[in-house]
Amino acid sequence: MTSLYILLQEPAPGGMNSLGSFLPLLLIIVVFYFFMIRPQMKKQKELKNYRNALQKGDKVVTTGGIYGKLTGISENTVEVEIANGITIKIDKYAILKDSSDLANQK
Repeated sequence: MTSLYILLQEPAPGGMNSLGSFLPLLLIIVVFYFFMIRPQMKKQKELKNYRNALQKGDKVVTTGGIYGKLTGISENTVEVEIANGITIKIDKYAILKDSSDLANQK
């Protein structure tokens, strides 16, 4: 409440101008952008490129934690073989990553 009151006050003659009072707020926005928003946008872009580059035979992991192998790909859906002869059809956006990526992380 006090900081809002200070921001709404008119500056005293010879005192700090209005740009100086908004400088901390601008600094916080810049820090949030570079440390939170920008990395998240980069991660989403990489995931989108990965989903667009999917091919038959790729091993994948879904958002539900199902491991499988792609047997068919259409514009918005993919068919994933989760066991011998058992295929499920899921939304393409439910694919998280290649399961070989998980083996490389360990």
